[in-house]
Amino acid sequence: MLYHASQTPGLKELTPHISNHGKPLVYLSEKRENTLVYLSNAVEKCCLEEGLKHKGIYEKWGSYGFNAEGKLVLDEYYPNATYETYKGVSGYIYSVIEDGEATDLEGIPFAKISDHSVRIANCKFIPDAYEALCEAEKNGLIILTHYKDNSPQMLEWIRKTVLSEYRNSIDKPEYRFFLEKKFGGIAVK
Repeated sequence: MLYHASQTPGLKELTPHISNHGKPLVYLSEKRENTLVYLSNAVEKCCLEEGLKHKGIYEKWGSYGFNAEGKLVLDEYYPNATYETYKGVSGYIYSVIEDGEATDLEGIPFAKISDHSVRIANCKFIPDAYEALCEAEKNGLIILTHYKDNSPQMLEWIRKTVLSEYRNSIDKPEYRFFLEKKFGGIAVK
């Protein structure tokens, strides 16, 4: 089985959409728990909650990576980031039967891509993405790193990264709004 997260109910098939790679693809994972981070986008949620009107696609915010064993590690780059991003967000984890045509997505463990539509085999409603992430952590399937546990070196890396992201997003007002809101003075220095 392969898995895909979406906030859209009632899908019968997953169709390719343009994302970070510039061409229409369906993104899938061999691990159900890895898809949970895609149930919410911190940038979009922040802008909607604060009433910022935006047209078009929201910039993605993904503060996660993978450890040496390929386990998903979700890092908090600001206090309570996981809670603020995922609490109260519902969505769906769709499962599809692997047809053998999905290929590995380089650089992301257990991720697959397909350039054609994929038929859905099953769907599970996730009433609260935050609770699902906490459950996955409790079961040892993912790692959640809380902001308070960041080392001084990591905090400095976050500061530099946010500054760079802010400077390089002059044409993305929704992303700048998010950076200013969540990182305060760091973003605009």
